[in-house]
Amino acid sequence: MAVAKRVSDEPAFVLHSYDWSESSLILEVFCRRQGRVALVAKGAKKPTSNFRPVLLPLQPLLLTYTLSGDGSADIHTLKGAEWVGGHVMPTGDALLSGMYLNELLLRLLARADAHAALFDAYAGVVRVLASEPGDALEPVLRSFELLLLREIGLLPSLDAETMTFEPLQAAMRYTLVAEGGLRRASAGDRVALPASQWAGLQAALDTGYTATLRACAPVAAELKPQLRALLQYHCGSPVLRTRQLMMDLQAL
Repeated sequence: MAVAKRVSDEPAFVLHSYDWSESSLILEVFCRRQGRVALVAKGAKKPTSNFRPVLLPLQPLLLTYTLSGDGSADIHTLKGAEWVGGHVMPTGDALLSGMYLNELLLRLLARADAHAALFDAYAGVVRVLASEPGDALEPVLRSFELLLLREIGLLPSLDAETMTFEPLQAAMRYTLVAEGGLRRASAGDRVALPASQWAGLQAALDTGYTATLRACAPVAAELKPQLRALLQYHCGSPVLRTRQLMMDLQAL
């Protein structure tokens, strides 16, 4: 009889959970070394379950689970979950923003495709969201959106025109569009950035999360509609549920 392979003390965050039976849950989790993984948490809904107070979104966890069968099955079995601690649950706009990022990861990350650098950036973002980010909220979200798109190969180079591969011209402004990448802005484009700022964003992305966050701060408002359109294009229809909720709340 084959011994089930065990993954132990895996840094992870719960992205989403849904009912599997009267007493159990299916979890979609983002792991540092294993990528996006689906787990069954047997008995997690029981009042006496040790899983019940731990398996919450936007909380850093260490998970232990066994791979189902030969390891190729889509859903594996959760054996242990430990809260790492360090911060409380975000609230208000920060909580909605965290759920928005979770939905992006669910839609865009393939199963079992590890992205350690993206995981570390996500963990940093969650810490900021839990600390009442205030004016830092928008730059934090824009920087993560950029890093996510780059990590999964959906962000064009930001220091050249996508269609021609020509370097950006210093005197020109450029806009990022879903189907055409980075192109020279026209009179009809509502948002665009100078070549120098796009090049600065590219240099920051090449450096890492902290540099990207700093580079996003002065241009977060201009980046927001461009990145949201690009993300929605790659996520497909319908509109992201968390995005729709944000719009509905703003309309009240």
